[in-house]
Amino acid sequence: MALVIAGERSGAGKTTVTIALLAFLIRRGLNVQSFKVGPDYIDPMFHAFVTGRPCRNLDPVLTSESYVKKCFSRHIQDVDYALVEGVMGLFDGVSRKKEEESSATDFVTDVTDVTDRSSATIVRDVKDLTDLTNLRKPEGKQHYSISFASTAHVAYLLNLPILFVIDCSRLSGSVAAIAHGFRSFNPDLKFAGLVLNRVASDRHLELLQDALKPLNLPILGVLRRDEAVTIPDRHLGLIPAEELPNLHAAIDKLADLAAVSFDWEQLLPLLAATRNEGAEGSEQLFGRHNLPSGIVVKKDDVVNSLGKQFGVRIAVARDRAFNFYYQDNLDLLEELGADLVFWSPLDDAVFPDNVQGLYFGGGFPEVFAQNLSGNVLIRDAVRSAIFSGMPTYAECGGLMYLCDSIVDFDGNSWAGVGVLETAAAMGKRLTLGYREAVAVRDSSVLTAFDEVWGHEFHRSHLTVEPSNPVYHSWRYGKRGEVEAVAEGWGVCQVHASYLHLHWGARPDIPARFLQQCADFDCKGVLGDRSQVISF
Repeated sequence: MALVIAGERSGAGKTTVTIALLAFLIRRGLNVQSFKVGPDYIDPMFHAFVTGRPCRNLDPVLTSESYVKKCFSRHIQDVDYALVEGVMGLFDGVSRKKEEESSATDFVTDVTDVTDRSSATIVRDVKDLTDLTNLRKPEGKQHYSISFASTAHVAYLLNLPILFVIDCSRLSGSVAAIAHGFRSFNPDLKFAGLVLNRVASDRHLELLQDALKPLNLPILGVLRRDEAVTIPDRHLGLIPAEELPNLHAAIDKLADLAAVSFDWEQLLPLLAATRNEGAEGSEQLFGRHNLPSGIVVKKDDVVNSLGKQFGVRIAVARDRAFNFYYQDNLDLLEELGADLVFWSPLDDAVFPDNVQGLYFGGGFPEVFAQNLSGNVLIRDAVRSAIFSGMPTYAECGGLMYLCDSIVDFDGNSWAGVGVLETAAAMGKRLTLGYREAVAVRDSSVLTAFDEVWGHEFHRSHLTVEPSNPVYHSWRYGKRGEVEAVAEGWGVCQVHASYLHLHWGARPDIPARFLQQCADFDCKGVLGDRSQVISF
C-alpha cells in the first residue's frame, strides 16, 4: 500500500507534510518512492532532493488513467515505502475528461445491493467531450462525480487511502465539519486519518481533538505553527531546491519534527509499498503504442532495438535556469537509445560536442536572463547549431531563451539566442491551465493533425506571435466552444512552444524526435568549434 497526502485546499501544508515524512524515512535508511499528482515540476524537485530518487508525476490529463496506474506500479517495485503528494484541494480537478477516458470518474455507490457498475458507463461520440457536472444519476443508485485529474481521482484509480491535511490556524470546532464533509463527500474514497497543521498551542490542540472525537477518524500527525520551516516562493510557486543554499538544514529540521509529530506506529504500515509481480516495463509500454518496428533508424545504419545505445547524442539543458523536466520524458529518450548529455547554457563555456539534437526544458530564464545573455559564445553556438538544421525541442522557458530577447520584470531587455523573431516579456498576468492542441503542420516532434494534451504555466508573453504556428490550442475540454489560439514556433528544425508535454502515454513523440536527430549530420556544420566557443 501507500498513502496519498491531500489537503482541503492549496496551501494547507501538503508539501511540508510530504517532505517531513520523506525526510524521516530516508534518515532511517529506507528506500522511498514519491509521486506528485498533476503537472507540477517544483514540488518533485524537493522530493528528489530528499529521497535521491526522481519523483514521478501522475497526471491523467497529460498522460492517461492507464498510464497513471502503470507508472505507479512500475516504480514501487524496488522500494520499501511510497507516498503520493496531491494537488490543490482533494476534489479540485478539471470538469471535463479526455475522450478515451471514462471509467475512473464514474463513482457509484449501490444503495440497493447492486454491484454492477456498468450502468454508469458513459456512451458518447468519440469526438465529444463530456462534462462531468452534467452526468445523470443512475436509477436506484447514488452517483458521485469527482473532477478528472483531482487528487481524489488518482487516489481512486490507485485504490490508496488518504492522509488528509487540515490547516487549523483559524479553526477550532469547525475542524470537525471540514473533516466530516470531505470524508463523506464520496464514500468510495478511503481515509486513513488526519494531519492537523499549524496548531498554535496545547489548548488549541485540545479543542481540535474534542471536536474531532465523534468522527472516529485517527489523528496521525500534529504540526505546530512554525514559520522557520516554510520554503520561500516567487512568481511561479516555490523557489526550486537547488537555489536554496540552506535546504539541507531545513530538511534536517523537518526530519526532527516528523520524528515527534507523527504516529509512526500507525503510519509505517500504511506507507509500506505493496509490490506487484510482473509490472510492465518499457518494452511492454512501447509495444502498446504502435511504434514502427524500427523505433529509430540512424541514417545508413542498422535499426536500433530497444535497450541498446547507438550514436544519437541529445544535449539537454539542465541548470538553475532550465530544470523543468518530467523524468519519464528523459527515461523514454534513453530507453529509445539516446545518449543524454546534460549541460548548462548558463555556466558552461563550451557547447557539447557531437550532439545531434537539443532539448530545452522550462524553468526560470527570466531570473537568470542577464547571465544567459552574457554567455555570448554559448548563445552563438546554439544559434549556429539550430540554423544548421539541428532538431531542437524547447518548452516554455526554452522557448523564451530562443527568442531575440527576454524582458524581465524590471523592464530590462536581455539578448536571447535570436532564433525566434520575437521577445518574451514578463508581466503580471498568469497563464495557467491544461490545453488540448492539434498540430497544424509537421515539426521535429509532431506530424500535422497530431493531437496532444499539454499544460501552460507562465507570466511571460510574446511580443510578436508566430506567423506559421505549430498548434491550434484550446483550454482543456473547450474545443468547439471557444476560438482556438495559434501557438508554437517552427523555425528550421525547432519545435518551440509554451506547452509542457508529458510523453509517458505517447512514446511515438520522442521516437519521432530521435528519428529527426538521427537523420541530422552534426559533423562539419558548426565549423571548428574549438576556435569559436572556447575562451
